[in-house]
Amino acid sequence: MSTSPPRRLAQGIASVAAALVAACAGTPSAGPADDPPSTLAPGVHWFDLVHDGLDRRYRVYVPRGAAARPAVVVALHGGGGNAEQFASENGLDAVADREGFLSVHPDGSGPLADRLHTWNAGPSCCGWAMDHDVDDVGFLEAVLDDLARRTAYDPTRVVVTGHSNGAMMTYRFAAERPERVAAAVPVGGAMVASGPRPTIPVPVLHIHSADDPRALYDGGEGPPFPGTDRTVVHRPVDEALAFWAEVNACDEDPQVVETREGRGSNRGQTLTHLVWSGCREGAALEHMRLTEVGHGWPGADARPLLRSIIGRPTTLVDAAEVVWDFGSRFTR
Repeated sequence: MSTSPPRRLAQGIASVAAALVAACAGTPSAGPADDPPSTLAPGVHWFDLVHDGLDRRYRVYVPRGAAARPAVVVALHGGGGNAEQFASENGLDAVADREGFLSVHPDGSGPLADRLHTWNAGPSCCGWAMDHDVDDVGFLEAVLDDLARRTAYDPTRVVVTGHSNGAMMTYRFAAERPERVAAAVPVGGAMVASGPRPTIPVPVLHIHSADDPRALYDGGEGPPFPGTDRTVVHRPVDEALAFWAEVNACDEDPQVVETREGRGSNRGQTLTHLVWSGCREGAALEHMRLTEVGHGWPGADARPLLRSIIGRPTTLVDAAEVVWDFGSRFTR
């Protein structure tokens, strides 16, 4: 185990590309614990594991005052990013400080050791992980198992979220391992996997802008990843929501429960919160539909260069707060 962070993103074009694609799209060392501690010490921990022949790693943030068996929020970075980058941007560690859950950021995979990573979220996304048919569903399950050997947590309260390519991976994991997921909160990326339909319901809240310039809300082929000629064919958000409405046996038509209009830096932006009723076994399906908002993680700012690629940021909603507010309502 190492409590020091891994190397930061390289400066220059590599860091810009990683940040841009992550918006779309160190020296950790530890083996499995033989005699697991009852709890990990507060702070950041990095752990290595080998899965499917690949060296993989994940980051765990333990807040001070965490419960004896805390909930876990697993957060998946966007394509081209990495665990450290996403943790530094999404605000989940700060929410964990207040609420006492473990904030877990697994790293995707790629040809470079510490950056430009992707997730194999399905047949159209993304990059190296998709090209090499990486078993990311198995890896995320291995992360949860490895974490359980290292510290006590509540396996019935595992919330999975992700941005862009990470949102797509959130959907795939929820569909293929629904028994491990208390709730799923995909942000800025629709479901692209075409695997088996879950036999048990999974509470889902999807956050997405209708004006997202990269993960196209209405589906279709998006623009190339920055610096590449690679594109992704996106599934319409409505199709993904219809899939989960059927899985969760919710009523066909959602109801609007809240609307917001932006002011100040959010002027012209809107949020419409839709909720499906009647879902089976206490499950839920909700959607926060934004307008005049770009592809970034809601609640996080973006540098001017990024804004020119991914569109306007927003503070009309804080995705980190929504992840916990929604996810904490459910147990598996």
